[in-house]
Amino acid sequence: MKLKSEYQQVLHQAKALYYKKAQEIAASQVKLKSLLQQVTVKVHQLIDSPAVVAVRKQLDIFIRMLTAHVKGRYKGLSNRSLGLLVLGLLYFALPLDLVPDFIPFVGYVDDLSVLLGIYKSLQTDIEQFLFWESEQSDLQL
Repeated sequence: MKLKSEYQQVLHQAKALYYKKAQEIAASQVKLKSLLQQVTVKVHQLIDSPAVVAVRKQLDIFIRMLTAHVKGRYKGLSNRSLGLLVLGLLYFALPLDLVPDFIPFVGYVDDLSVLLGIYKSLQTDIEQFLFWESEQSDLQL
């Protein structure tokens, strides 16, 4: 239970700091594409990091959701969900956040908390996206 409240606390702090910026990015296709590129580069740089390994599944889903949205293939994201999704990826991509990423291990704890908090907040949206994604795969067979 304590861990859940810590995720929520860090997510709340991240929202306070970066939600306006996330909404600005969410409103621009160019900025969304740039964010996706930044996140992809960071994931590849940290591929073996325990921090990235711990949230790799969530990051992959977030990247696929945002990519499908940017390409106009997936229309199921509300403005709130898109804002939270962008917030999570933006927070992950930023080297300086609540705990700077250059601090070994501890620097990614807040990133993990924000990503996991958003993953839990978007659980219904994620399930809908995964169902939609599986239908797309079935159509291609």
